[in-house]
Amino acid sequence: MQDKTYVPFTEAMKQTHTILVPNMLPNHFKLIISVFRTYGYHMELLEDDGPEIAEAGLKYTHNDACYPAILVIGQFMHALESGKYDPDKTAVIMFQTGGGCRASNYISLIRKALERGGMTQVPVISFSFAGLEKHPGFKLTLPLLHGLLYAVLYGDLMMALKHQVEPYENHPGDAAALADRWTARLAKELGAGGKIRHRDILNNYRQMIADFGAIPQTKRDAVKVGIVGEIFVKYSPLANNGLEKFLVSEGAEVVVPGLVDFLLYCVWNNVLDTRLYGRKWAAYPWAQLAFRFLCRRREEISTLLKEDGRFAPWTPFTEVIHMAEGYISEGVKMGEGWLLTAEMLELAEAGYENIVCAQPFGCLPNHICGKGMVHRIKALDERANIVPIDYDPSATRVNQENRIKLMLAVARENLAKKTNAEKQ
Repeated sequence: MQDKTYVPFTEAMKQTHTILVPNMLPNHFKLIISVFRTYGYHMELLEDDGPEIAEAGLKYTHNDACYPAILVIGQFMHALESGKYDPDKTAVIMFQTGGGCRASNYISLIRKALERGGMTQVPVISFSFAGLEKHPGFKLTLPLLHGLLYAVLYGDLMMALKHQVEPYENHPGDAAALADRWTARLAKELGAGGKIRHRDILNNYRQMIADFGAIPQTKRDAVKVGIVGEIFVKYSPLANNGLEKFLVSEGAEVVVPGLVDFLLYCVWNNVLDTRLYGRKWAAYPWAQLAFRFLCRRREEISTLLKEDGRFAPWTPFTEVIHMAEGYISEGVKMGEGWLLTAEMLELAEAGYENIVCAQPFGCLPNHICGKGMVHRIKALDERANIVPIDYDPSATRVNQENRIKLMLAVARENLAKKTNAEKQ
């Protein structure tokens, strides 16, 4: 039965409505929005943060909702109540996988919040390949998806380069400023329309690598820290209290697995569904085709990083898939599933054995795949120095950062021992 609060996003609304986008990855999403604008969608990224966002979320939902839902609803309601947007000419969009996560119910929670706020006329668009809902004015075409993929790949490369330069730059802020300049440039290119040419993409990759490599740096022994966890909390500065910035301020080199890895995980799970659970074979060849295509695009970047020699290349995703074997079943797919465990093992193998596992309090599947696997990972890999951190509206930033500082203290001690051993 159709949700009584369902309001379709019509073809006419495409011309008249502004679509509000919750912020998860600032640079990535600026590029993603540029692609959507190319195809006629008027989108705006919500960048407000602070305690008022969580307060707005709690006002319009219950505290049993998962933390990402509270923040997303908070961003929407805070924006709509600010007076900046006309509810009669505004829509909101939610990116969903359509799986067993509670995120698949965000749409209903958002509509309930809008109903409580007296704004039921605001359409709630579900961006999902699972076909959760139909909106005549919002269509995912192949050219649009092609552009979105390169927005994600650009964002992943820029994030990786920035993280590997930031702790060593001679002038603090150079890497962040360069990332902003490249974001503006790429957003302009992706938003200009026209065919995306593969050679132009590769040239941009090469130039980005060269530009970040040219930033004046002083290399030193720095603690290397990986960030894993639930997809929203892992990436969003709003959700993780500026975790990346805090780690950099502590002198750490940070690495966060790319968003394309999560896309590959979702696609590969469709292959697994056929193998493990007898899902209809009609989707199997398409999933395999998409998986191979994504792997090739990801490997192009890794090859260029390897050729340059100044930055760490990416582990092939076909290897990442097998890293969780012996730790957790590949059939575990909720809460980032086997990927969360595999990413921790991948990071430890790549030299980022100090790991922050960022998790929303109350997400049981994510805690099983993350915190629940820490003991086993440490038992089989003595290098692993992992600290699970819960994030929710009641968690204090001081307590979170103090726990991370303890992890960093152990990391610095281990680094000193390793350095001394190499000198002897």
